[in-house]
Amino acid sequence: MIIRQLSDIRRTDRLVKSKGWDSARLLLKGDGMGFSFHITTMYAGEELRMHYQNHLEAVFILKGIGTIENLGTGEIHKLSPGVMYALNNNDRHIVRPETDILTACVFNPPVTGQEVHDENGAYPAEVDVPAQRVAVNS
Repeated sequence: MIIRQLSDIRRTDRLVKSKGWDSARLLLKGDGMGFSFHITTMYAGEELRMHYQNHLEAVFILKGIGTIENLGTGEIHKLSPGVMYALNNNDRHIVRPETDILTACVFNPPVTGQEVHDENGAYPAEVDVPAQRVAVNS
């Protein structure tokens, strides 16, 4: 069993910060779960252009408002607490937070830890990392 406290994770290198967002990565590839689980904040006023070519992602909005634009279809959807979006087709998209948006995210395959978006808005392809149990209140 793995038990982790978000406030503890935020004080480790599992809190990854980049332009327009930060991500507390509670589960990573090395935890051996087959997916990674993140609490991510996207900052108000940013325009986050992403294209996860190597990962599928599901996002649940916990707090905040904004929009997501599907660049393949041009559709724009409102984001608010209780909304979930899933990038099931490696969808190119833009998130435009009107306020800070707090989310819970799942990635498959799992990320390894320090990934940030490349020039295409993607995380790199899965890297082979041996399974490990990281002790952060676990």
